[in-house]
Amino acid sequence: MRILLTNDDGIHAPGLKSLEAIARTLSDDVWIVAPETDQSGASHSLTLNDPLRIRMVSEGHYAVKGTPTDCVIMALRHLMRDGERPDLVLSGVNRGQNIADDVTYSGTVAGAMEAAVLGYRAIALSQAYGFDTTRQSIRWHTAETHGPAIVRSLLDLDFPTDTLINVNFPDCEPGEVGGVDITRQGKRDQDTLKVDERRDGRGNPYYWLTFQRRDYELVQGTDLWTLAHNRISVTPVGLDLTHQGFMSDLKSRDFVLG
Repeated sequence: MRILLTNDDGIHAPGLKSLEAIARTLSDDVWIVAPETDQSGASHSLTLNDPLRIRMVSEGHYAVKGTPTDCVIMALRHLMRDGERPDLVLSGVNRGQNIADDVTYSGTVAGAMEAAVLGYRAIALSQAYGFDTTRQSIRWHTAETHGPAIVRSLLDLDFPTDTLINVNFPDCEPGEVGGVDITRQGKRDQDTLKVDERRDGRGNPYYWLTFQRRDYELVQGTDLWTLAHNRISVTPVGLDLTHQGFMSDLKSRDFVLG
């Protein structure tokens, strides 16, 4: 089985090393094509106004000066064009959870999304960490411990067309994980989003987008609830963003041109 790996945190990210460890429990035929630099929050963006450059970091490891979407396209339509195509595309392991509204921003999810667009089975994996966890103490070993079994279980399924799987591991030790839930995408309280205004040495303003700690209601069955209860969240994500219910309302309107 050939497996293609990508991410949005960059070719040297520790989560990518964790993903490779997961993949190599499943196969010895692993390719890595990841961004040259951190592309967090890039979502499903393409590089259209600049050239794409590829650098071979080591055998089977390539860095692309572009987005996660660029990486998947370059891997599938260029690097692998004359050889065996992958049976599976894995994206991650992301530094931080990709749940609720994060899914629409996530370059990690977008890497898997592009693979699904091109007709490949794809899974995005992310390791949650909280306000009390530093980036240096992220529990990568939780994803590494449970990731292989999760991926094996998913490989037994036929993925519907234009569908990917979004897997998130909780911020706890591997032995503290309480189980696996099949979840739906939650909705975060957007009051947690904050614009932090600061001043540089010349007194000019600059800004950081930040998230503040806030208690809000968690709905059981969502990815938010599952991670908060130290369980692994597995969410099927479809590429068709059409809101079927609202379509009925729109069709009832009598639109007049001009």
